[in-house]
Formats: sequence, structure tokens, C-alpha cells
Amino acid sequence: MIRWGLLAATAALVSDVATRSEVYAQAVELPAIEVTAPRKPKPKQARRGPAPVRTQPAALAATEPSPPPVDAPSIPTAPSFASTSVQTAEQTLSHAAASLGDSLGTMPGVSATSFSPVASRPVIRGLGGFRVRTQEDGIGSHDMANLGEDHAVSIDPLIAGQVEVVRGPGTLRYGSQAIGGVVSANNGRIPTAIPRNGVAFESRGGLTSVNRGYDGAVLLDAGGGNVAIHADAFKRQAGDYRIPGGVQPNSSYTSDGHAVGGSYIFDSGFVGVSYQHMAMTYFIPGIESAREKNHIALQQSKWSSRGEWRIAESGIDAVRYWLGYTDYKHDEADIFGGVTVIGSTFKNREMESRVEVSHLPVATALGELRGVAGLQAGRRQLSVGGFTEELLSPARASNIAAFLFEELQMTQRLRGQAAVRVEQTKIDGTGARFPASFLPPPNQPVVFPVDRQFMPVSASAGLLYDLPYDVIARVTVQHVERSPDPIELFYKGPHDTPRTFEIGDPTMTLEKANTVELGLKRGRGATRFEASVYYTKFHNFIFKNFTGIRCNDTFATCGKPGATFDQIIYSQRDATFVGGEIQVEHDVARIWNGVWGIEAQYDMVRATFSDGSYVPKIPPHRLGGGVFYRDPNWTARVNLLHAFAQNDLGAFETPTAGFNLLNAELSYTATLPVNGWATQMTVGLKGENLLDENIRLHQSYKKDEVLQPGRNVRLFASVKF
Repeated sequence: MIRWGLLAATAALVSDVATRSEVYAQAVELPAIEVTAPRKPKPKQARRGPAPVRTQPAALAATEPSPPPVDAPSIPTAPSFASTSVQTAEQTLSHAAASLGDSLGTMPGVSATSFSPVASRPVIRGLGGFRVRTQEDGIGSHDMANLGEDHAVSIDPLIAGQVEVVRGPGTLRYGSQAIGGVVSANNGRIPTAIPRNGVAFESRGGLTSVNRGYDGAVLLDAGGGNVAIHADAFKRQAGDYRIPGGVQPNSSYTSDGHAVGGSYIFDSGFVGVSYQHMAMTYFIPGIESAREKNHIALQQSKWSSRGEWRIAESGIDAVRYWLGYTDYKHDEADIFGGVTVIGSTFKNREMESRVEVSHLPVATALGELRGVAGLQAGRRQLSVGGFTEELLSPARASNIAAFLFEELQMTQRLRGQAAVRVEQTKIDGTGARFPASFLPPPNQPVVFPVDRQFMPVSASAGLLYDLPYDVIARVTVQHVERSPDPIELFYKGPHDTPRTFEIGDPTMTLEKANTVELGLKRGRGATRFEASVYYTKFHNFIFKNFTGIRCNDTFATCGKPGATFDQIIYSQRDATFVGGEIQVEHDVARIWNGVWGIEAQYDMVRATFSDGSYVPKIPPHRLGGGVFYRDPNWTARVNLLHAFAQNDLGAFETPTAGFNLLNAELSYTATLPVNGWATQMTVGLKGENLLDENIRLHQSYKKDEVLQPGRNVRLFASVKF
């Protein structure tokens, strides 16, 4: 496998920032239901090589005299009721990140938990865990990353393709567990079209200096007639990364995966299926973790299916479905005297399905109405076995939901939208009753069977209005209800890797949130921007409440001398989140063969409980800016992001110093004729943390023990034909 990885990485040094000029990825416009496979083309005379690359999407023509932008900014252009950011596969490739959290963590409004280089989950507007859904091609990642900051998201950035971060009303399509937002990867493992000329190939990868790491991926699509197939494989490996003045012990990792998929494509749609498998082993930095060589060994297998039938009659526009089944497992282990000892084993088997029916436009007295109705169902069976006892006895969670989105074009400039979602959730498991002081005696909690049912009801409404100069104003209101997760209800014991002793509350009630959001966006022209401000009032907000008590492996040790695990109680309190983010890009002038410009961003969130105390683990204010140059071949960018010190502290938190993150990038893309094929090649360099700053992320549970990587240079490349 090491030889394969080196070959893949080497091949990747000749590889894909494909179609640098076709960028400005469009956001999903609500209702986001247009997933249309092209109709079967009429036979043509075969032609070698892909069609010539367009230099400019028509909808994004920059105002003269600026030439068309070539690098993909993260300001989408489609008018949307949701706040959406986009990261293209080309942008992901230039990052050294091995996780979605670190890959997306500098976007406005998005940060990362950064528990380890692989285990770093996105935090959206200060919300993470069970409130942020990660998914690929419409189906949840079905890992166990949302129940622990030490758990990796099972979507590798290198293979993820385009990644969208969606906040606001659009999240209701995917479930109330996405109350904070959705991170959606589109990897194309289920083909929706026959490749041009019958075959398409990509190779991508890179080398990183900070950890002597390498990564590589290959992707192949082929087809003919009515059948299309897909295959991909990836591998990444890295040693302990360097920090200012030394090395961060126990921070190495290795991971690999592969997938195959195929679709039958017909004139009015497609139906397809895919299988994927991934495995990773990653070590956990930290003082005690390094001493014990603490690490996680993870494996996941997933079957997925997806299809579409465009009817366009009898009032129905199209019918679409998504289906997925996942078998997930990871071991949390230590190494003592060369012997691996498994501390706990996490298992999750999960099935998810969703069907959507969109109707044809309907003329009403108020305007044209279009929308989608759908059903979603899911079932999970999860358990956590400890070294001596079950930390989470087998628990089952099932849900079924119905949702409706309707959009009304009231005038040429004004559009409205309304959405509603009703769920029925059933959770069975084993609860535990601890003493009110959460200290022994007794030395063991009282356990009892629990059967809970919840009915979350969520709704949203919004207006979009077209202002002069291509500016779109947006106002949305949203009420979302979320049922507790089995982990929040039933967990009862030590979590080895983060070194916490976690106690669930089987009596929890629905978490409810009311949000008002205002936004302005301009996605075209020489000056592009998106700005949002929001106010969210939570009722029964669920959070990890640090008690200040220390435990070891059993409840009997809680409060005893020498205990090292932080005791955490899953608790509920009312809370208020206020925040906003803004991103601006401005093309200043033509220079050489392209355009140079400036960019800026700012984000903040302030979260307090009803008594005025602060919600823990909230990211600080951030302010950044930079300059860029781009033309059809060259892309260059220098950007400085300043994170302010965080002194608004939750219980038992410590302050976090501010830092400056300086990054720079230079890449070159060319289209070359190779054996009759038009082949696009890209090679580039990216420098990260060039000031070699001591960076600690306040939202990280390891921030007082672990520094983020120091100065790093990444060589990346790709090839596509």
C-alpha cells in the first residue's frame, strides 16, 4: 500500500485543478431539487478529447474592464434563501488538510474542532456535533464524528469533490439534526451522465513539508449507450507534524479508501448504485495521549443508491430518491509495552432514505408557485463497549419525516418561500440514574430501560428581493426542533481518547431554536460580496457541561485523587446566539493577462445562556484580507486571517490567545494535447502558517495541550482528461 500511495502521489504531481476557468460554482437554490441527468444525446461523429474549456460562465461576466475570474471564489451566484459557501475540488486540493473541518475552517462563519489532523469536524456559527450534518451525494456520512471531537468524519477532502456549506432554511430537507448547517460533498460516485467521449480520468495529490506527508487519488468515469461506471481510490499518510520549536508528538495518521459505482441512464433520468470502503488509523496528540500512544482504528463500508425520473406531466415535474446503508466501527486503543489494548469500541449501523416529488409550476393569483414534497426515513443501531463494561448499551433510533418546500414568484423582483417538516422519532436504550452530586457513593448508577418518542416540528419562511446593481436582499425566519441523540440520553462512562467521563440524561426534552436572519449578496461584477447577520434563541439548548470533577475509568473513581478524566454532564439550558459574517472580493484592474484584486472577510458569534454566562467552545471574532491575481493560466493569492483572543469563557474554560494565519498560493494550469486528448495539468505551491505562529483554536478540546501545525509548504498537482 505504501508503494501504491507513493505512485499515486507521484502521478498526482502531474494532476487536476481542472477547468480553472469554469469556476464560480453555483449554490443550490431552494427548493434544491434540480439534480437532472442530461437526456441521451443523438449519435455524433466521434471526436477525440473534451470540448474546449470555456473561459467564462455567462452569468458571472465581470464588469468591464476586468477579465473573467478564473479561480473559484466561495461567493455563489445563484439567488438563494440559504447562506451558502462553496469550496471546489481544486481549492480543496491546494489545502494540506486531511479533514473536512480543517479544509473548510477559514471560511467565513466556519471553524473547526481540530482534535487531531484527521479528526477535525466543521463548526458552523459556533454550532457543531449533532447540529451539523455531513453528507455525500445527499446521504449522511453515517459515521460517529458528531458524538465526539476525537472521531473523524468519514469523507476525505481529497475525494470529496465540490463541498457546499449550507446554513439556514435549506437544512430542513435533511433533518432537524442539521439545525446548525449542512456540509455537503458531491463526489459523483453514482454517475448521472455518460462521460464526453466515453471516458474521463483524474489524478490529484500532493506532498506536505510540515509532516512529511503525501496524498494521492485517482478517479475514472467511463460509459457508453445507457451505462456509466465510476471508480476511485485514494491514500494519504503523514508523520508527526512540526510546531514552532519542535514536533507535536502522536499526531501521525494513515488512511485509504476505494469506491465503485454504476448507473443506467435513460432519456428522462437515471438510476444508480455505489459501494465504498475506507479505513484509517490516526493518533491523538496530547500529553497523556502521547504517553499512551492513544489512537483510533476506523473502518466503514457503505452502499448507496440514487435515481431520478423526469415526468413533466400530470402535474409532476420529477421524482428523485436517495438510499444509503452503512456499517461503521472504530476502536480506541492505547499501546503499553508494545501491546495494543483496546479501551472502547464504537459501532454504528445506519440506513437512510429520502424521496422527493417536485411539481410543475402552478399559476396562482399571487404568482408562479413551484416546490417539492418529500419523505425521509432512517434507522440507527449503535453501541459503545468499554474495556470492562458497556458505555452505551445497544440503542436504536428510528425516524420518519415529511417535508414540503414551496416557492412563489410574486413579482419580477420579489420571491417568497415557505417550508415545513414534521418528524416522528423513536429512541430505545438503557438509561442511567446518578447521584445528584455526580459523586459516589453509590459506586454504580442505577440502570433502567428507556423508550422515548419525540415529534419535532420545524418551519421556515423567507423573502428575496432584487435590488439595483445585482444585489439581492434576503430575510428568513425559522423555527427548528431537534430530538436528543441516543448519546446525549444514554452515554455513561469514560471516553478514552478525549479523556472525558460523559454522563447522559435520559429525561431530556426537545431542543428548539427560533432564528431571524438578514442577508445581502452580489455574486457577479467587479465587486462581489455576501453578508449575513442572525439572531437565534434556543430553548433547552443541549451542551456538554463540565462539572470540574475528575474521574478515571469508573464512576467509583470520580472525585478521587489522581483522576485525570474531565467529568461532563449532558445538560439543557436556554441560550442566545448572535452573529454574522461577511466576505468581499473586488477586481481592482487588469494587469498582464488577467486581473488583480483584493478580498476581505469577517465573522463573529456571541453565545450566552439565559443567566448571562457564556456558552463554552465558541470561536472568537476573525478578520482577514488579502490580494489575488488570476488569469486563464496563473492563480496567485496572499491572505492574512487574524483570530482575536477569546476571553468570553464558559465554565472551567481557559482564555485563548489570538493569532495571525498567513497563507500564500501560486499555481499554473495548462491545456496540452497528449496522444490526441486535450489534457489539463496543474501544478502549484501553497504556504500555510508562513509566520510559524503558535496557533490554538478555542473550540478545540485539546487546545491547551496541542498546537496547530507550524509553517508548511505544500506541493500539489493534478491532471484531467
